Amino acid sequence: MGGSDRLRDYRGKRDFERTGEPRGSDASSGAEPRFVVQIHDASTLHFDFRLQVGDVLRSWSVPKGPSTDPVDKRLAVPTEDHPLEYEDFEGVIPQGEYGGGTVIVWDHGTYRPTSHDRRGRPAPFAEALEHGHATFRLHGAKLHGEYALTRFRGGEGNDEDDAWLLVQTGHAGSGGHGTPDPRRARSVCSGRTLAQVAAGG
Repeated sequence: MGGSDRLRDYRGKRDFERTGEPRGSDASSGAEPRFVVQIHDASTLHFDFRLQVGDVLRSWSVPKGPSTDPVDKRLAVPTEDHPLEYEDFEGVIPQGEYGGGTVIVWDHGTYRPTSHDRRGRPAPFAEALEHGHATFRLHGAKLHGEYALTRFRGGEGNDEDDAWLLVQTGHAGSGGHGTPDPRRARSVCSGRTLAQVAAGG
């Protein structure tokens, strides 16, 4: 499925006359796949974890945020694919629009797929996700090291029932201090908090 088709759900939920979110275009995918972690103060405060897979950002809502402590197992619920340009989105989504609320870019960078098949051969990342278990190494401003996404519910063609776990594997790459307080966390792009972005409109 092409990127434009994969963004049908994303575009169908948004009125781009009202929201400043990117509509999505044929953005260049670059040499290395990207990731972004955004904090979204919507009806519930949560983190959005997004990995570039092909020409879209595969996305999961992570209520407690990714942790740098391998002991923590974070629930990750799949959401619709987002355009690559969403990596840079920060601002206020108008109330009444889908996902209305404030968004900041908490971290972003590149990642390296590390998934293997049962014979130990490197596995395509999209295929690993399809099978319900993918490993990768993050190279961000705040997050570093090996992580895994593992589906523990769903996978029978009903995406609404899908549930995954996001786990830091091995030794923590960022000090092992868990996840920061999202209300006090600062954007890696602007240095602002959620409250400061909201105050600036």
